[in-house]
Amino acid sequence: MTKPLLPPWRKTANGDDRRIGVELEFSGLGIEAISRLLKEHLGGSIEPVSQYEFELQDTEFGTFRVELDFDYLIRAGREQRDVDDSFDLDRIPDELLGLIARRVVPFEVVTPPIPMPALGKLQDVIAGLRELGALGTRRSPIYAFGLHMNPELPDSKAETLLAYLQAFVCLFPWLLKRSEVDWSRRIAPYIDKFGSDYVRHIVAADYAPDLSTLIDDYLKFNPTRNRALDMLPAFADVDEKRVRDVVDSNLIKPRPALHYRLPNCLIDDQDWNLDTPWQHWLQVEHLAANDDARRDMMAAFLDHLDDPISKLLDDWTKRTATWLVDLGE
Repeated sequence: MTKPLLPPWRKTANGDDRRIGVELEFSGLGIEAISRLLKEHLGGSIEPVSQYEFELQDTEFGTFRVELDFDYLIRAGREQRDVDDSFDLDRIPDELLGLIARRVVPFEVVTPPIPMPALGKLQDVIAGLRELGALGTRRSPIYAFGLHMNPELPDSKAETLLAYLQAFVCLFPWLLKRSEVDWSRRIAPYIDKFGSDYVRHIVAADYAPDLSTLIDDYLKFNPTRNRALDMLPAFADVDEKRVRDVVDSNLIKPRPALHYRLPNCLIDDQDWNLDTPWQHWLQVEHLAANDDARRDMMAAFLDHLDDPISKLLDDWTKRTATWLVDLGE
């Protein structure tokens, strides 16, 4: 993907190229080896922050982070505490916690925002990590590792944010099937789908909220980060107080970007790279940008939701082809 396909909305409101951040979760390598590989491909200087967090600074794109995803372990600990009151993650010594983490918790490479036309430069990084022995989602039943993509928004108008949400919920069954999301990730709560009550609410033909109402409605139905398309960073960038009054989490990082969390990270698969998940996401981009096609699809999706036979036969993923664009794959 030396010249990646680009979305129809290519510029921000300021006239700059839209950018995208990428997060890769994987296991099998140490933090020093990962950091050296990044430096080999991207230049810059390695700066340790702690034994679990390194930065690669001064690259052409900015600062890359390599970190042990302790949030993954913390979530697991909270789930365990719900069934065993004696379990206390805080009482585990740091050294033992680190040893446990390296076996069950992914390292995460977090890129800075990269101009979308330069996205292909990450392909060599992925290939290099694979050659070093990086392990992806399907290597173990407990590896619920994901690829997260954070495409910068063209603007933060209510109409634009709603268009992305409407396009995503209509395409979600197709995305879930085409992405072949691993069961280890489907049963975890992190990529939950939007509930049918919220879907019906936002795809109704007369739904045209202002920005405050759009955010309030989202928070009413989705007071959580655990969605396959997490809108909280984008909404917090618009009105951080409004979001934190409902979901007070230090993991919400305000930014003018969408947070797409559905794809697996199959980094140890020789045939896997960013091409396929990126092309899947581009279908959301194209539908969001095409008002007529989106309204047509929304009306058909509402009919589908009201048709139990259609849902039983998985008819919607087949019908989705009507609204897909030819990307010239």
